[in-house]
Amino acid sequence: MPAQARKRSLVTSAQTAARKASRAAPAVPLTISRPELLVNGSDAEFRKLVHNLFGFFALHERIRGGHARTIGLAGVEYTVLISILHLSAKGEVNVKTVADHLHLSGAFITTTTRKLLQFGLIHKTMDMADRRRVTLTVSRKGRAALENLAPTQRRINDVEFGCLGRDEFRALNGLLERLIQCGDRAAALQNYLQQNGNSEHLLGRQPGTS
Repeated sequence: MPAQARKRSLVTSAQTAARKASRAAPAVPLTISRPELLVNGSDAEFRKLVHNLFGFFALHERIRGGHARTIGLAGVEYTVLISILHLSAKGEVNVKTVADHLHLSGAFITTTTRKLLQFGLIHKTMDMADRRRVTLTVSRKGRAALENLAPTQRRINDVEFGCLGRDEFRALNGLLERLIQCGDRAAALQNYLQQNGNSEHLLGRQPGTS
């Protein structure tokens, strides 16, 4: 058999095998049902979106960790510190202000600010009229650390978000705010279902059994 004919035969055989394998493979369950997010009945584009988000946030976490290490902090400590600095430009900042801004629990922010206080990077000022009210401010040491980081931070952030134009930047910011709201509702639903034994049901077990 001539080489060209043999090559065509091999390609045809491979295509036939691929079609058979495709027919034999069990259907993959959809991970979403909203028609707006399905393409020709498939959730492949939705999965691509989710995995792209995961990939970007994993990279961003690495970059944030690098910023934090530059000033001797863990990633979340750096984020809380810089959040206090920027929020302070708009008014008084307390634990709830930071927690709401970062969509984290008040207990978590309290623990983190305690560490920042020990490092001498922030101040806590108690309201004498209401001792439950504590104002957070960045100390001179904390401001100096962020100011020293800023030139390198700008260069890196300019590259990380260099693919965005002004309109895309604004649109993305708006989309993320809406996605956070949807995420809050989804997390509440997931928590409700887990507390009511739904995850046991999905695994084919009776609630309370293993």
